[in-house]
Amino acid sequence: MKKVLYRHLFSKALGLSLLFSPISFYAQEEAAAPTEEVAADAGADTGGDAAKGKQLFNQNCAACHALDRKMTGPALANVETRLADDAGLDREWLYAWIKNSPGVIASGDAYANKIYAEYNQAAMTPFPTLSNQDIDDILAYTAAPPSTPAKATTPSGGGDGDQPSSGGISNELILGALALVFGLLVVMLVLVNKTLRRIAEANGIVLEQEKQKRLPLWKAFVKNQFLVLVSVIFLLLASAYFAYGWMMQVGVDQGYAPVQPIHFSHKIHAGDNKIECKYCHSSARVSKTSGIPSLNVCMNCHKSIYQYAGNPEGPSADDIANGYTNDFYTGEIKKLYKAVGWDEENQKYTGEGRPVEWVRIHNLPDFAYFNHSQHVSVAGIECQTCHGPVEEMEIVEQFSPLTMGWCINCHRETNVKVEGNAYYEAIHEELSKKYGVDKLTAAMMGGLECGKCHY
Repeated sequence: MKKVLYRHLFSKALGLSLLFSPISFYAQEEAAAPTEEVAADAGADTGGDAAKGKQLFNQNCAACHALDRKMTGPALANVETRLADDAGLDREWLYAWIKNSPGVIASGDAYANKIYAEYNQAAMTPFPTLSNQDIDDILAYTAAPPSTPAKATTPSGGGDGDQPSSGGISNELILGALALVFGLLVVMLVLVNKTLRRIAEANGIVLEQEKQKRLPLWKAFVKNQFLVLVSVIFLLLASAYFAYGWMMQVGVDQGYAPVQPIHFSHKIHAGDNKIECKYCHSSARVSKTSGIPSLNVCMNCHKSIYQYAGNPEGPSADDIANGYTNDFYTGEIKKLYKAVGWDEENQKYTGEGRPVEWVRIHNLPDFAYFNHSQHVSVAGIECQTCHGPVEEMEIVEQFSPLTMGWCINCHRETNVKVEGNAYYEAIHEELSKKYGVDKLTAAMMGGLECGKCHY
């Protein structure tokens, strides 16, 4: 994630009390990363390679630390310099602390115990496998000043796709020329017609103009009783057809995509970050409903991911057109913090949370029974079968109609997975004899019985 400005004194930040957790958060990799030139200079000053240090930092430290803001542990920008200035400690102390922080605390070191107490006695994970050179590389990375992130360019009317090439002719010009030619042809035809009439009159030619008295069309229609009868029957059938079609859509909310109080992009979470559906909707494995994830599930990640950096090349033209900028997504993360009662400044919960009033999207009638665990755990059906490509949806919508006919067709067409299940293997053997087939569908196993879904 992209980092915000450093806001804390090093006396509260250093300590390395919770430095280097083994979990890596690559979402923060773009944050305050030094350029190659600056990294090389920093590495020369500290005896380490900032490029390697960045990789080690992401692998070991990023879960608890950022360079320029307090997280679970203190900020680590210029950690060595600040440690020397504030506490008079050198790199050897850092070696000992990183490799065995509990041992440094137990030895009675004043600064170590101060930091240990400041961070609620949460000792950091020791990293005895890190060599001194590894630590030098990490310190080189923390000492390198952050590079200035490139601003996303907003597409304007001067884009390549919006303007024709200098040597081409625009479509508007071609259409305008064709319209002008058509108008000239019409005018010419009118003038030719008038000219021919004048010539005929000058030569004494009389134009025949038939003026036969005809009945109005509606009177002719009324007098034809057969035509009236056929028209009435057609109108009645058409009205019944459209009325039936309209009534069959009552309660069908296919395409329904409500606006949620906190914008959650499945495209980013399930698509870009490849988060498995059942990580958040864990109830789908064992329960009737898939469940709405509690906010603590969100905070598992967003306790550390506090700002959205997006793609390195910046938001796309479509994202900008819809307002989906990096600042927009970061603002939604702040809404999450407010709802859960998270004090970002002090990295702790305030106890002043509030519930989020999520808007339900999929809603079956009360008289229809559906069990997620039966379909997900037993049948092994993928979430996308019913919910569509949610990994591509910025705003989730109801993909399927969820009508009875739709469910019945699925039961008729879906083969039951009997491999590795002794219960289904026994049923398969008996039903195979009955139906004379090698594959069994849900319908063959009673999936069309009314009592399966209505009782």
